[in-house]
Amino acid sequence: MSDEKFMQAAINEALKARDVDEVPIGAVIVLNGEIIASGYNLRETSQQTLSHAELTAIEAANEKIGSWRLEDCTLYVTLEPCPMCAGAIVQSRMKRVVYGAPDPKAGCAGTLFNLLDEPRFNHQVEVTSGVLQEECASLLTDFFKALRKRKSK
Repeated sequence: MSDEKFMQAAINEALKARDVDEVPIGAVIVLNGEIIASGYNLRETSQQTLSHAELTAIEAANEKIGSWRLEDCTLYVTLEPCPMCAGAIVQSRMKRVVYGAPDPKAGCAGTLFNLLDEPRFNHQVEVTSGVLQEECASLLTDFFKALRKRKSK
């Protein structure tokens, strides 16, 4: 499967977040051409800082393969990882990250910083950006537009 097809699966996860009134961010982790884990943003629902899509997916992948090392895995996520998630991605030894929309406020996979390719760390992660970018960005734009409209009523 192509990057676009796996990103579409991440978008489907983001739609699950949107459907429970969470910021629509979704992630899937792929190993050997197969989705082994998925997650979506649940911070408001759980009231837990760590309930980001990437961290939920990483935890599920760890459980699935029985290891904290995700060395041969690719993470697909609709929004560029924040510093917390980028750190977890490096620590999990992820091989590659593919993201849709850049995050100008917290993006740490190339926008503000690139923690995934920091040579001082003992592991670097290959990054591909902009896959289905418009669709991923529209999910967020539409969500926040609707939220502002609801709050103004």
